[in-house]
Amino acid sequence: MAYSFKDKVVIVTGAGRGIGKEIALSFAKAGAKVAVVDIDEESAKKTVDEIKAMGGEAAAYKVDISDYNQVKNMVDDVVKKYGKVDILVNNAAIWLVKPFKDTKPEDWEREIRVNYIGTLNCTHAVLHHMMERRYGRIINIVSDAGRVGEPWLANYSGTKGAIMGFSKALAKEVGRYNITVNCVSPGVTKTPGAEGFIKKFGEEKLAKAYPLGRLGEPKDVANAVLFFAADESGYITGQVLSVSGGYTTVG
Repeated sequence: MAYSFKDKVVIVTGAGRGIGKEIALSFAKAGAKVAVVDIDEESAKKTVDEIKAMGGEAAAYKVDISDYNQVKNMVDDVVKKYGKVDILVNNAAIWLVKPFKDTKPEDWEREIRVNYIGTLNCTHAVLHHMMERRYGRIINIVSDAGRVGEPWLANYSGTKGAIMGFSKALAKEVGRYNITVNCVSPGVTKTPGAEGFIKKFGEEKLAKAYPLGRLGEPKDVANAVLFFAADESGYITGQVLSVSGGYTTVG
């Protein structure tokens, strides 16, 4: 089904490359105005250039999502520029591939601040606006590592599990305002950020754990995000959808 997001305004974090970039492009192709947020300003601008080249409308924002003031300023500017925020996609994240015993407190703190606190910052910054308008779609990109746990990704798994719990609780708080909160939970997906992990363990070996016989592509994740963001899915909230080729089957 082809969804239309004409006249919708979307914020996508971590949209300079990989999954976030594909999500931003997919929304733009469906008619949305997209705020492309990334800590890497050049990559954000490149995504915006691609959107504009295909006739879409977008703006780039350099933001460290672990800093609430930067996030709030970005959201205020998006509202000033486009008049509203309809959809927020919390995608930006970092991950450290290392046995937990070899990590340090500063490693944990950085992952927690970007992955979990960053999600809280962005969500809080748009929430009052969405409540006033009585409309909103919040989609958090988590990970099947947070559903089943993954070795060498202990802290990352923990941050993603925390986002799932937060999302379910928030969905119950804001449902009365016609705001839905859902999670899309990828398995290993072929992105620039996952290249090191895939090379370390081998794509062919990793793919054997997936019933569909392959690793994910960014488009697989973007398709699920657009599903949750669409008005047609407005009666679905507080859910976690695995996009992992059958790797995780959680009831």
